[in-house]
Amino acid sequence: MARFHLESGPVPLHHQVYLDLREAFAAGEWQTGDRLPAERDLAGRYGCSLITIRRALDELAREGRLVRSPGRGTFLIDPPIVRDIAARAGFADEMQARGRVPYAVVVAAAQEPASPAVAAALDIPVGTPVHSLERVRGADGVPLLLEHAYLRVDRFPGLFDEDYTVRSLYDVLERRYGCGIVRTTETIAAYIPDAREARLLGLTPRRASLRLEGTAFAPADVPVEFSRTIVSGERARYYIETTGGRSRSLEPVSIETGDRQPAGAGSRTR
Repeated sequence: MARFHLESGPVPLHHQVYLDLREAFAAGEWQTGDRLPAERDLAGRYGCSLITIRRALDELAREGRLVRSPGRGTFLIDPPIVRDIAARAGFADEMQARGRVPYAVVVAAAQEPASPAVAAALDIPVGTPVHSLERVRGADGVPLLLEHAYLRVDRFPGLFDEDYTVRSLYDVLERRYGCGIVRTTETIAAYIPDAREARLLGLTPRRASLRLEGTAFAPADVPVEFSRTIVSGERARYYIETTGGRSRSLEPVSIETGDRQPAGAGSRTR
């Protein structure tokens, strides 16, 4: 006998199944990591066709609530964290506001010569010594971001004296060096992490993710940090809210985070 009675009407049958499964997840009928019953068993549960069940599962998978593995089954996963890419709050503050416990692990902290890309972003000669700080950032023990930041050594001597497992980089720049960040620019592109990056983020190999590349500016439009961030496509998503009419331009664009502000204005923290 069907557990849930589907009703004909304006709400499609597959969406009724989707809504009931979401309620079952919230009620704890299945826990993260559990394998759901086979599609045929779910069809019996709801008294519907396999096509209806597959459409409901597809909808849940698109939301990041399920992962479907051919030959293994369908597994419940934690829904991805949705972040506002233009948010002024830093990562740790944002996670705490969501009731999550943020953490950071320093993967590497060293000095190296600036590559052509880093030199162009920071407006310095190629080969200029730069700090290279790479961290995994996450929440509730789950890795979400792999951040790699580059800053001039001569501008920020002793940068690695701080503990970046607990300190905000931008907070250190402002408090220790008097260098507040007033705006950042970021570009977003699809990206396939290499084996090392996938391992650090605990990702399925060859699974598409996002890569953000950005430059942070101090007052007078002085570039002070260039960064590359790989975002777990399995556990985090970004959105951006706009006002006014949508542009019809088909040209590639760079997403600018925050407006130009005078010195001393609030800034986003990394």
